Amino acid sequence: MKPFTLPDFYVPHPARRNPHYDYARAHSAAWAQRLGMLGELGVDGQPIWDAEKLDRMDYALLCAYTHPDCDAEVLALLTEWYIWVFYFDDWFLSEYKTTRNRAEAINYLQRLELFMAEPGCPAPEPETPSEAGLADCWARTIPVMSPGWRARMRTSTHNLMVESLWELDNIARDRVSNPIEYIEMRRRVGGAPWSANLVEFACGAEVPARFAAERPLRVLCETFADAVHLRNDLFSYEREVRVEGENANLVLVLERFLGLPTQAAAELTNDMLTSRLKQFEDTAEVDVPQLFLERAATPAEQSAVTRYAMGLQDWQTGGHEWHLRSSRYMNRGVSRGPTGLGTAAARLVPGFRIQLSQHVPPPRTPGPLIVSGLAQPYPVAVNPHLELARADAPGWAASLGLLDPVVGWTAESLRAADFAALMAMVDPGAEAAELILRTRWTVWGTYADDLATRVFRADPVSGREQLRRLPLQLSDAPPAPVSPLELALSRLWSDTAPGLDLDRRNRLRAVLVELFEGWEYVLENEVRQRMPDPVDYLEIRRLTSGGPLFRALDTPAAPGTVAGIADLGDASIVRQLENSAHDYAALANDLYSYQKEIEYDRELHNLVYLTQSFLGCSREIAANIVVDLANERARQFEFIVHEQVPAFFDDYQLSEEMRAAMLAHIERLRNHMAGNAYWHGLTPRYAETTLRASRPKPPVGGPLDPFVSVFAHRRLP
Repeated sequence: MKPFTLPDFYVPHPARRNPHYDYARAHSAAWAQRLGMLGELGVDGQPIWDAEKLDRMDYALLCAYTHPDCDAEVLALLTEWYIWVFYFDDWFLSEYKTTRNRAEAINYLQRLELFMAEPGCPAPEPETPSEAGLADCWARTIPVMSPGWRARMRTSTHNLMVESLWELDNIARDRVSNPIEYIEMRRRVGGAPWSANLVEFACGAEVPARFAAERPLRVLCETFADAVHLRNDLFSYEREVRVEGENANLVLVLERFLGLPTQAAAELTNDMLTSRLKQFEDTAEVDVPQLFLERAATPAEQSAVTRYAMGLQDWQTGGHEWHLRSSRYMNRGVSRGPTGLGTAAARLVPGFRIQLSQHVPPPRTPGPLIVSGLAQPYPVAVNPHLELARADAPGWAASLGLLDPVVGWTAESLRAADFAALMAMVDPGAEAAELILRTRWTVWGTYADDLATRVFRADPVSGREQLRRLPLQLSDAPPAPVSPLELALSRLWSDTAPGLDLDRRNRLRAVLVELFEGWEYVLENEVRQRMPDPVDYLEIRRLTSGGPLFRALDTPAAPGTVAGIADLGDASIVRQLENSAHDYAALANDLYSYQKEIEYDRELHNLVYLTQSFLGCSREIAANIVVDLANERARQFEFIVHEQVPAFFDDYQLSEEMRAAMLAHIERLRNHMAGNAYWHGLTPRYAETTLRASRPKPPVGGPLDPFVSVFAHRRLP
């Protein structure tokens, strides 16, 4: 029996098939035979693939549907890329996921990367069909692609190969990941970013280098990737979970995490798939044209990005059509026609589709939210220089004009919030000057958040202008500050940057620019009343919570520096540790700040509120789910520390000095989680009495139009 009935998918565009399908099918079958992929035996003595199996899976059909407009030779090459990647996945499953031989797997993956050399650079002689396939496809593709594209393709190919070890480790431990971890890791191991690179090749439309790192382009790729993977999880559940014993599948993850029946977990997976597709569309229709305008994109640049976005859209629709037809997946009895808006999410959450398309927030439940069950993962230590930082903060804020009743900031409210205590627990080992400086950064960042809520939302044009001016204060020749927000940033930068080497200064600058972009994106959502997609929200929240900023503030002399580890072939474990810690801290804030943000400030950006919307449940149930997510991130952190860090040390043969730096970094992350959670439980900043006392009276112009201009409100003389 099938494990569940496939839901109704959101497929707004009909699939088209490339007319060169027959040529690509014949060409790629002969290619696979010539390279030895058909008939190679697995560890069980049975062929991994044979001609009949390749014929049934029909990767030429996949490429014909996902790349409907390219010529015959390009279609054949694309088909051979996909034959290679699927063959690699099945061969790796047979060779290493079954035997669980991690050491040999690492050695093999490191060798495989040598076959993606730059033009003119030597590569080893292939010894296996996987090596031969990668070498051949790479050599035939790169002559027409730029160095920038080659770097992106090499990175995404590296990720889908190396992160296979994550799957291998989870299978060996019979471990099912938590939902946040799963989405993050599936994006890397699943290969859809790799497919997005091939879309550029197929369309003859490379993403212009100056746009590749911009948020709208990143979101296009990320939403595309997540939707591809979630769709595949639905179709492949029977094969992966029931037949092959794998556990990297969101349906299974949601079954375990939420305690759902398989059918309900499948419906919820489809809701998340639809949400990602909706964000892709919104980004393509709103954010990308805005980017063109702001960056003065040339007609050629606009054409390239537009063709790329359309290519991703074709891939999405074509990939769905292929899943309906391929023998590789569970697809019996499924409708093959476009479904429009569909009904899957409506079964679980009445009105969910309407909320997605029309950005209608759910009702706001008043009153305090009781936070129960949030783990305090580690003991709390307090920096001995707390009183120095505590005494410094109000005077520093007052001297720069940050005390402003309209924003809700007074000397009394700042003392009561006690950001110095937060930083004294987050960084108990800092020297006095460093603790004072980090407290000032925290004061400034929190002021910026409240300023955006109380002032920028009422005058978004001026608010955007001020946010876009902030990076200028990080330049070598900054303009004169025109607001307290700019002035404070200018002082912070001049106090911080000279103590950092060039690489770390550039990293801090990059993190700050990303933070400013995150603030602007949040402002745009609030002004448009656009409910954030839950996956995108978590990634933005991780940034705006301040964790990445404080990691960037770590100096080479500070305990826990991990300089050098990022230069290894894969520093994924550092990223997973940091993301887990930062997510725990961010979710703790969402829980404690719920009443302030949702009832008093009328915001949308809070995971408890988004969970209410997405699942159609009460805020208490939503809060319990967020608590579980936070606790799972803390458990994942410790799982990585105890189970994966020792293997990481051995795999890369790290020196004692580097091991000590890594362990110190782990301790700093533990302090971040512990201090953040403890402070949130004590500070009166989010208490109802504080909210009532500090909330300004609505101005005469109404709650959404209090000021003519942000700059007129707080412009410096």
